[in-house]
Amino acid sequence: MPQHMALKGDLELHARIKPLVELYGAEWVSAARDLDTWPNARASARLRIRRDGARQARKLYSPAVLADERDRQVLREMAAQGIQVRISATPLPQGTVFIDRRTMFLTGPETAPSSPHGPRHRTYTMSAEPALVSGAYALFEAAWETATDLAALSDAARPRIDAQAREVLYALGSGMTDVAAARELGMSLRTYRRRVAELLVTLGADSRFQAGMRAGELGLTRR
Repeated sequence: MPQHMALKGDLELHARIKPLVELYGAEWVSAARDLDTWPNARASARLRIRRDGARQARKLYSPAVLADERDRQVLREMAAQGIQVRISATPLPQGTVFIDRRTMFLTGPETAPSSPHGPRHRTYTMSAEPALVSGAYALFEAAWETATDLAALSDAARPRIDAQAREVLYALGSGMTDVAAARELGMSLRTYRRRVAELLVTLGADSRFQAGMRAGELGLTRR
């Protein structure tokens, strides 16, 4: 088998990764932007938990994975069954999976769907080249050491914003003027600016730009 190959789509990824995943006692280490970085990530995690208690499994995620309560519940289930889960200090650029420190899979950029509502096509790279795998694994370890354990991240400490505040966030990111945004949201200019000021305080930001960056890191800008 070639030590380095491109995989075109989820089916090819599944065909290559499934035999390795099923190896008893295999160490499973992964990094991902969120629970949708890898296909069927939620179902796969639950299957692994049921099968072997997720021994020797570590998962590193971007802060955005904490934005949705359903995703946080999946993470809590993982941790309760023995998977080590940590949240990186900064967003992760792509997904990576290491199996027994011998083989790794990297996510590639998504291609645009062929139709407005069609699925995006994803590509992956598989490598068993020792130098590449060990180098990438060392980078993972460095990120892991600076990440925060899931148990240390209390939901109470996370920013809480209501539906209207989310709409204000979307308006800030759209580039509209305050006047246009207030009109779009059906509120007075004074109320809009007050909500913006409240958002800055909630997100611990000193400027609108910083608030947008912070909200993006936490996944709060996803509709």
